[in-house]
This record gives sequence, structure tokens and C-alpha cells, in this order.
Amino acid sequence: MKNKNVSKILTLIVLFSVILGLFPLRQVGAASFDSDIFFNRNSQEQKFEREHKPFSVTIKNLPKGKASFIVYAYAEECGERTILDYSDVVSVNVKNGITKKGYKDGIDYSAVENWAYFEEGENKDADLFLIAPTVDTKDEYNMSMSDEKTKNSFLGALNMERGIYDENTRMFAPYYRQGAMKIYSMTPEEREPYLQYAYADVAEAFEYYLKNENNGRPIVLAGFSQGADMCYRLLKDYFGDEEMQKKLIAAYAIGWPCTKAMVKKFPQIKPAKGETDTGVVISFDCESPKVTETFITPKGMKAYTINPLNWKTDATPADKSENIGACFTDYGANIKSEVKGLCGCYIDKKRGVVKVTDVDADDYPAYVAGLPEGAYHIYDYQFFFRNLQENVGKRVKSYLSTGNK
Repeated sequence: MKNKNVSKILTLIVLFSVILGLFPLRQVGAASFDSDIFFNRNSQEQKFEREHKPFSVTIKNLPKGKASFIVYAYAEECGERTILDYSDVVSVNVKNGITKKGYKDGIDYSAVENWAYFEEGENKDADLFLIAPTVDTKDEYNMSMSDEKTKNSFLGALNMERGIYDENTRMFAPYYRQGAMKIYSMTPEEREPYLQYAYADVAEAFEYYLKNENNGRPIVLAGFSQGADMCYRLLKDYFGDEEMQKKLIAAYAIGWPCTKAMVKKFPQIKPAKGETDTGVVISFDCESPKVTETFITPKGMKAYTINPLNWKTDATPADKSENIGACFTDYGANIKSEVKGLCGCYIDKKRGVVKVTDVDADDYPAYVAGLPEGAYHIYDYQFFFRNLQENVGKRVKSYLSTGNK
């Protein structure tokens, strides 16, 4: 390769700088790194590509495991980047050259413009930390914070579900560099680095909220789809602490499974058992009775779920007469149509999904690439909008009367 000696010098600079502490390591079990580098996606083919995409590593010598990753040094030649050489390096960020940060460039969550909702709602007894679902449909891996068009969709998606929560909570919802839709065509292992990258933003925003805005107030966590995934990650990382558990009214993690393995490993993740219990997770994903698997709940997975009409966790069916209002909303938070008694549902106990009755799959197409006909994922909260809205109020009231004891 060209300029191999220069590469060795750069590599030595990186390695010795890590040893000397010039590039501080982020002291967490797993860290995400923002890179603008030549990244080797297929080491056997030795095919080098310049990729604008993140990758994730586990820092050495910490309890959760150890790994290393490859950083490629490069030089500018005639306006183009040329690979010089590469070396195994641990926990060093490279972006247009070597930086002095050992972690992903963060977002300034003290700036209100980095929040879709910031302290919205007055005279509320509880706070909502709401995390947006996937809206980025571009051919990329993570949303850019400078992409105003996608950020408008991001805000619109939050507006579609805000009516479930806004009567009872003061709302906070951060913009974050969410995983784009294309990552869901990957295996769970392949997409995980991009979700870790997204979660690093969510965690940073949540920490800012806790330190500067919470002031001991009770919290509702909520998210749909990717947002639900992010809720579980917050529960794992922040709510193992007893004082934090006492603050949690509930987590509405809709559209992503609350698995048995998750609950076993993280006892602070407690599936809801009824209509008014607190400190719990409300989770479900909707399908036609004919659907047998999706990438959300694949074969072999068993999820904890609750029926959003009768608030039971067994297979007791809920008649459509118990549905007090399906609401189909738009990006402006307007209800375009509302139908009382649209559908009933029951829980498929084998897989832990909600089977929706009384509707035709042809009238409610899946839309999401990779989901089969009859996968009602995008209607998860719309089918049961008024019941969820009522339930948030009941759980807030229950918490305030008992203090999540």
C-alpha cells in the first residue's frame, strides 16, 4: 500500500495516545462510535468501502465482555481519500482524521431545538418521556440531525400518538439519530450496532432530562416500535436503581416484544398484570389471526403481552363492544376518523401477540417492508387509541394514590 510508513506513524500515534490517556475512553460496558472512515465490511474479499455509518464495540477489560475494532488510517490525495494501512485499535473515534474524543460526538440536549417536545403541558402531575418510532426511509443506516425533512416526519409520528398521553403528562421527546428502516431487513445481530448508536442519543437526552428537568416527578416512558425498543434499553440501564423504580408510573412499550429472556435478566422490567398496576411495562403487537410470524415476533419467541381492551394477560377474548374508540390520526395530531367498537382482540398465548378480530386485512395493509399481510403493526395504538388514553389516566391516578408501592 501507499505511504505505509505514514500509516504506521498514525497508528502509533493512536495507540500511544490511548495508552497515555489523551483520548479518554468512555467508561461503559458498550459504546457506539460515529465514524467517517473506510470500513472493511467483508474482510475475506478485502473490499474497502467508504461508509457513513456507525459501528459498535465493547471496551476491553470491562465486565460485559471485550472486543476490538479496526480503524483505517487514510490520507487526502488529489481531493480523494486513499487507504494507507490499518491496525486493530480499541475505543478510538476517527472522523475526518483522528479526533480527541473517545466516544461518539454527542447532541447538545440543553438546546431546545434538539427536542421535538420540551416541557409541553402545564399543571400535570407526571412527566412523559416519549421516543419516536422509525420514520427514516432513506437509504442510510441512521437518521441525520441535519435532515429537516425526516425530522418533520419524526415530529409528525410523535404527534400521531401524543393524544394518548397529553391529557395526563408534561411531555418530553428528544430528536435522536434513530436507525433507518433499512436496518430491519438485517438480522438482529447485524442491526444492533445501529440501534446502539441511536440509543446513545436517547440515553444522553434522558440523562439531561433527569438532571435538569425531572426534579423528583413521576415518569411515564412511552414509545412505539423502535421507540419501544429504546424504552426497554432505558429500563435496563436506569431503572435497576430502587429510587428510579419508585418514579416509574409505567412504560408503554407498544409494538416491540417484551421477551421472557429480557424479563429474566432484568427484574426491573415487570410486565403489566392488570389495568392499574404501576412500575410495569404495557406491551403488545397486533396481527390477524392468520399470521404465524413476523420479524417483530419471529417463530420461537414468546413475548409478555396484555390485552389493551380487557387488560387481561390470558387468552380471554375482548369483544369489539369494549373498544371505546379507534382513532386514526395525522401528522398534525388531528383525529381524521374515529370508530367506536371497530375491533375486538385476544392474546395468542403461544407467541404472546394480540390477535385482532372483526377487521379485514385488506382494509389495513401492513405497509412496512418485510411484514406480511395481516401484520397490523402500524395500527397497534390506533386500533385501541381511546382505551390506551383512558388507561394512562388510570395508571397515573393509581400511582398518585399509592406512590408505586
